[in-house]
Amino acid sequence: MLRHAHWWQRRWVRYGALITLLALSGLVILALVREQTGTEGFLVGLGLAVLPVPLLVAAFRWLDRVEPGPWRNLLFAFAWGACAAALIAIVANGFATRWIATATADPSSADTLGATVIAPIVEESAKAAAVLLVFLFRRRDFTGIVDGVVIAGITATGFAFTENILYLGTAFGTDQLTGDTGIASVTAATFFVRVIMSPFAHPLFTVLTGLGFGVAALSGDRQHLRRVLPPLGGLLLAMGMHALWNGSSTFGEFGFFAVYAAFMLPALGLLTWLVVWTRQRELRTVREELPAYAAAGWLTPAEPFALGSMRARRLAREHAGRHLGKAAAREVARYEAYATSLAFLRHRGRRGRANADFVVRERELLNELWRRKDVARPALDHAARMTAPPVRVIPPPWPVYGAYGYGPGPGPLQPYGRATDPGYGYGYGGYGYPPGPGPGQGHTAPAGPASGHPAGHGGHGGPGHSAGPSPFPHPYG
Repeated sequence: MLRHAHWWQRRWVRYGALITLLALSGLVILALVREQTGTEGFLVGLGLAVLPVPLLVAAFRWLDRVEPGPWRNLLFAFAWGACAAALIAIVANGFATRWIATATADPSSADTLGATVIAPIVEESAKAAAVLLVFLFRRRDFTGIVDGVVIAGITATGFAFTENILYLGTAFGTDQLTGDTGIASVTAATFFVRVIMSPFAHPLFTVLTGLGFGVAALSGDRQHLRRVLPPLGGLLLAMGMHALWNGSSTFGEFGFFAVYAAFMLPALGLLTWLVVWTRQRELRTVREELPAYAAAGWLTPAEPFALGSMRARRLAREHAGRHLGKAAAREVARYEAYATSLAFLRHRGRRGRANADFVVRERELLNELWRRKDVARPALDHAARMTAPPVRVIPPPWPVYGAYGYGPGPGPLQPYGRATDPGYGYGYGGYGYPPGPGPGQGHTAPAGPASGHPAGHGGHGGPGHSAGPSPFPHPYG
């Protein structure tokens, strides 16, 4: 008899609870900020604080173009930063500062400690919670360093948005109290420092936490230390950088500018270079891993090159949109994203970092590609012709098992973990492979493309199972 899932395991229940939590947090933080700034100050702060948001979101979305994550993850990250994290920060910071002032009877030292110690710990922990939630519950969308950077950056952008409303609205109120009308000196100075000079400050801090989670995402399920230590290290670095930034005003008259020029700008440049380099490495991974699937018949010979070039990808989407409409362009974009995920999955497996769901995930990705091949292949082939000479597929040194009609056993490569690990680790194909014989049993793969037959199976462990027919369409049928 089938057992019904617990009510909390139902997706609509969890989504409803999350949306309710964020909505309530948003309403509370809205009331708190409006109480401190007044209605007019709130509106002025809102109008000024929103200006850097599109630029920051566009920058992080640009970084995420190789394997773009779903919009729902980005919306969650921004909402968490703007609502939940901001609410935690404003309540916890205020409580801690008041407690220190009462305990020490020194309001000035309480403000300093609150800004340099309490705020970095509270705020970076609150923002890191969003990255942790995506890492735990949307694991398939979180596959590497760029994903960690993007989720962390978008979360921090939302947090900075709410914080800027508070600071700019308060500055506007100060100007009003001095008799100035409109946006006067205090508001202008606050706008220049927070929006013009350092809109990247909060994203820069939290991106360090995202880098840590990105390194953890590259680790396998059994590498426990690598899944725990990098996120903790990134969080500590984020807190330290945040504390240095907040404490710069205590370093003398030009302390802020010294920290900005000597530390913040170099750190921003270094992290930008690292992320762009990582993006280029991801494209190289696509070009190196997908030829195995092209040789097996799941991709055309030109597709690995086209999918490893951002210019070719763009041309493919434009070609599909121009000839078949916007819906076709969206299908090509999805095809590109699934193919990229497939390349990353194979790369992790080849490096011995495959997770237990490797076979299931590869099967899902190949199925998604096959559904869209009639629309995507012509567009990608056209893009390849426009950007490079014809590509000849050379079988890689780690061929897809079964693609060339190899004989019994698990095939010529075993890159996916130890030979004793059941369930995965035996030269997965990248096409039909129902559970096959386990270690030492082996089976004969059907003939490969050279004989005119479709690609065969790749056994994947699980002693006692037999190889059945491929669940996928024949790549040459």
